[in-house]
Amino acid sequence: MQSLYRIAVLAGDGIGPEVTAEAVKVLKAIEEIVGPSFRFQSGLIGGCALDQTASPLPAETISICGNSHAVLLGAVGGPQWDSKRPELRPEQGLLQLRQRLGLYVNLRPVRVIDSLAGISALKADRVRGTDLVIVRELMGGIYFGNPRGIFAKDGERMGVNTEIYREHEVERVAHRAFQLARLRRRKVTSVDKANVLESSRLWREVVTRIGRSYPDVELRHLYVDNCAMQLIDKPTSFDVVLTNNMFGDILSDEAAMLTGSIGLLPSASLGEHSALYEPIHGSAPDIAGRNRANPIASMASAALMLRYSLRMETAAAAIEAAIERVLKRGVRTAELPGKKRPTTTTRMGDLIAEVTQKILKSAHSRRR
Repeated sequence: MQSLYRIAVLAGDGIGPEVTAEAVKVLKAIEEIVGPSFRFQSGLIGGCALDQTASPLPAETISICGNSHAVLLGAVGGPQWDSKRPELRPEQGLLQLRQRLGLYVNLRPVRVIDSLAGISALKADRVRGTDLVIVRELMGGIYFGNPRGIFAKDGERMGVNTEIYREHEVERVAHRAFQLARLRRRKVTSVDKANVLESSRLWREVVTRIGRSYPDVELRHLYVDNCAMQLIDKPTSFDVVLTNNMFGDILSDEAAMLTGSIGLLPSASLGEHSALYEPIHGSAPDIAGRNRANPIASMASAALMLRYSLRMETAAAAIEAAIERVLKRGVRTAELPGKKRPTTTTRMGDLIAEVTQKILKSAHSRRR
């Protein structure tokens, strides 16, 4: 009996609809070859949801996501919603969805593709061979702690945000990092600011304790400022980087520049029963609707969905191999420097979907 997978598609704002369409395109291309049936259901989130429903995360979207095997998201936000109250900003839709679905760990793989090493912000010989994953805690820390807000005291305003981590929150994300490291090069770098922050001291204590359960995995600790420096100095020395919500947000964008473009990198947000997949780039409103956006991060996010939620490793690897092959041909979207004329969002999607099908057909023929 053919499998049926329900996929919630939340295209969002800016270039979100354009890049998400290409991710859906490659999934449909896989459907034609290997047989599972994907049922896509669209929902509103972010600024477009605010405009239509006055909420950044409508109840209908929550229901769609709750009844899906996985969620594929584009991007949220844009300058037209910057004046909204904090609780009505588009980004709140994504934060609320993470909480609703219990998505406590975010995986952000960063791998420098050999054919693109020359466009990195660093010299090619420094970044070539970089292959790391940032494991970011997603439901705790300063983004969610209370009290928070802007208050008046002694005749002036003050902004307050609170960094809070509970022991179990650190435990569960640490286990995920060590388990992932066992599938890779068996090295975990835990990043904190334990010389200054009590929350980081707890973080370090708990990660050290959990690490004893994984004697086959090497554990080292770095302060976040030192880690930021070493990501530039020795990027190939990292395997799995485990860190908190805010540090992970910052370090993953820094690491993205090792690859040459933030438009290349996917992410997976995982819980015990749900998962959401999205490119790490933003909504890029300046190029929205112009068919210039790079869809690779969204298509690579679809590959992560196949790997982690649907257990379709062969199809996931086919997408990733197709991305490499197309880039090796010299095909580039506008933000990537190259000798050829830049290609469009839809053309890049067409090429990757086409090569993905060829790879799957070839693999199928070898098995027969």
